[in-house]
Amino acid sequence: MNPAITSREHPDPSQKGDGVLTFYDDGHGRKKDGQHRSPSSSDLAYGILDTPPWYLCIILGIQHFITALGGLVAVPLILAKGLCLQHDPLTQSYLISTMFFVSGICTLLQVFFGVRLPILQGGTFAFVAPSLAMFSLPTWKCPEWTLNASQVNTSSPEFTEEWQKRIRELQGVIMAASCFQMLVGFSGLVGYLMRFIGPLTIAPTIALVALPLFDSAGNDAGAHWGIAAMTIFLIMLFSQYLKHIPVPVPLYGRQEKCHTSSVHLFQLFPVLLALCISWLLCFALTETNILPSAPTAYGYLARTDTKGDVLSQAPWFRFPYPGQWGLPTISLAGVFGFIAGVIASIVESVGDYYACARLVGAPPPPKHAINRGIGIEGLGCLLAGAWGTGNGTTSYSENVGALGITKVGSRMVIVASGCVLLLMGVFGKIGAAFATIPTPVIGGMFIVMFGIIAAIGISNLQHVDMNSSRNLFVFGFSIYCGLTIPNWVNKNSDLLQTGILQLDQVIHVLLTTGMFVGGFLAFLLDNTIPGSLEERGLLAWSQAQGSEETTRVLEIYGLPCGIGTKCCTSSCTRFLPFWPRREPGGKGAMGVSQLTLCSQDFSGERLQGAIDTRM
Repeated sequence: MNPAITSREHPDPSQKGDGVLTFYDDGHGRKKDGQHRSPSSSDLAYGILDTPPWYLCIILGIQHFITALGGLVAVPLILAKGLCLQHDPLTQSYLISTMFFVSGICTLLQVFFGVRLPILQGGTFAFVAPSLAMFSLPTWKCPEWTLNASQVNTSSPEFTEEWQKRIRELQGVIMAASCFQMLVGFSGLVGYLMRFIGPLTIAPTIALVALPLFDSAGNDAGAHWGIAAMTIFLIMLFSQYLKHIPVPVPLYGRQEKCHTSSVHLFQLFPVLLALCISWLLCFALTETNILPSAPTAYGYLARTDTKGDVLSQAPWFRFPYPGQWGLPTISLAGVFGFIAGVIASIVESVGDYYACARLVGAPPPPKHAINRGIGIEGLGCLLAGAWGTGNGTTSYSENVGALGITKVGSRMVIVASGCVLLLMGVFGKIGAAFATIPTPVIGGMFIVMFGIIAAIGISNLQHVDMNSSRNLFVFGFSIYCGLTIPNWVNKNSDLLQTGILQLDQVIHVLLTTGMFVGGFLAFLLDNTIPGSLEERGLLAWSQAQGSEETTRVLEIYGLPCGIGTKCCTSSCTRFLPFWPRREPGGKGAMGVSQLTLCSQDFSGERLQGAIDTRM
């Protein structure tokens, strides 16, 4: 046996006949009996496998939808200028509804067939930069007459063709780039690379998802710091100070009829309560004209009527469908730029998977689950391109942060949220109404969420020896470069011109994505600078992955209806890197670092099908 392994043997009663012993280690040499609970799962209101009451699922699903609303609405509005739609709010609402609808489909696909963690899917900012870079080309620059509201006739065929040919180009390049993402995921390349990725790579990657967004969150909150500060205070008050205070709620049941029951509302709905209170205050200040009505005045964006055009012009019902803007087109220059965005999105999503698993008390995701997750995200980008959102889809870090606040990690809540997104995509008027949330309210919420995400990333360093100068250098250098290099490139992009447009786009997107810069440097340094497994945290990381009961990993990360373990267990599927399967000889290891001991029979022959003991 490997001398680095100091586990104690724990035989599995179900394996007495074949001589294979399965044993677990909790990181302290103690035997594990019963269901293992990670440190973060002890105070969860609902775990990943729990099913809250249906009404809680709906309300919590709406809360996740509202948490993602800023990104879901912001991406189409950012792209509107490049699409020549800045003076066509009705078409903007169509794009927002389509984004809602596709995000709902992708969320359900991810929860049921992807990584199977409670992560919401939505538009990705990693695709915004290559989109704007493509629109900056002379071919795609908007005509001057589209910039003047008095000259724009939104119902004219000329104007319709002007913006539709741009979004059809986006559709084509997104669908082409999504094929690359599906190849990376379903081929197992991501799972293979995970053997070289440890805490020192994951920590700066997750932290840099949130840290570079301080400027965006600050600008939104700065639209009215008073409203933003109140939103932040309410979220902190409900989630930290009042979370253990029960609130009597009137209920009705068949047996007890009308009665009251104590519910921890503040712990379950801190974000939703804070947003509703802040929204109502902004509405009152708008109706009384306390907030300024001049568009250039400070505090104007806190008014609830600044986006009234979207609400008044959006239809009540509209069903998005593939190819609604016409047949997609494609260009080589756009594909190269979007592949760079796909790479950045993959790095972010892998970090989100680990962060989400930690928050909901689940074991770290095995390789086959990560492969499926990235592959399904690629499929989601393909669907987003076909439907014409003008963007792709990715895992939403904001909603991972919401899990840390609400302490509700149930998968069924995200299923409900996916259904809510589908409904919002169909009921255009309702979806447009949510787009009227004032900017400073969203900014205050983002400040709290991004802070939690950054802390989640840094918390991965608990497995690492931070008294080591090696590890201090790797983490400090990586995270600082992840902030410095993108800032410099954004200000000096002209100095990186190679003369090849496609190459310039790839370089610009990669070097302006902080999570890619920091994660890549951490990955490179951690795997090249000499250091022991214990010093790098890989030993504790592997033990943490292998300490979970395999039945629990099967429940969380296995496909629904026993696919791969009870049915569809053909010998051909064992070659598929994204397919869950049982290891020969008993409980399915399901791709985690479980350790199995190979023994010999009484004749000294090695048992057929036994597995060598290894890390």
